[in-house]
Amino acid sequence: MAIRKLMLTLATAGAVLAGTPAMAAVLEVYKTPWCGCCTAWAEAFRAAGYDVQLTDMEDLTDVRKDAGIADDLEGCHTAEIEGYFVEGHVPLEAVAKLLEERPAIRGLAVPGMPSGSLGMGDDPEAAYDVVAVDEDGRTSVYMSVGKR
Repeated sequence: MAIRKLMLTLATAGAVLAGTPAMAAVLEVYKTPWCGCCTAWAEAFRAAGYDVQLTDMEDLTDVRKDAGIADDLEGCHTAEIEGYFVEGHVPLEAVAKLLEERPAIRGLAVPGMPSGSLGMGDDPEAAYDVVAVDEDGRTSVYMSVGKR
């Protein structure tokens, strides 16, 4: 992940110096082939301008293990963007904030499948937390969505 992050950073810097727009962020999404909510989540990112690459897999265990995602943080699908993991139904705003701020964390997670989250009905009244996972696996609330 670190090499990919460095390469994307250098490519973006080169585009900026050349006076051309930076390339769209690539969101690699790993999901099971039968999951419609994962596809809806990915399509929302595509509509927002992300370059979404979908990979269907029967079992996401190895992807999650490689990313360092603890069992209690598992969501419906796993994604990677610019060196960060994005687990589950993380909203667009949280990923945009992540890419803008570039915190020293491994990634973001929305454990489980919260009703009304992006891809799960996208209800503006839904309330859930987006969790940040630091390099040591410790978690903290990165963003709260909806009324709490």
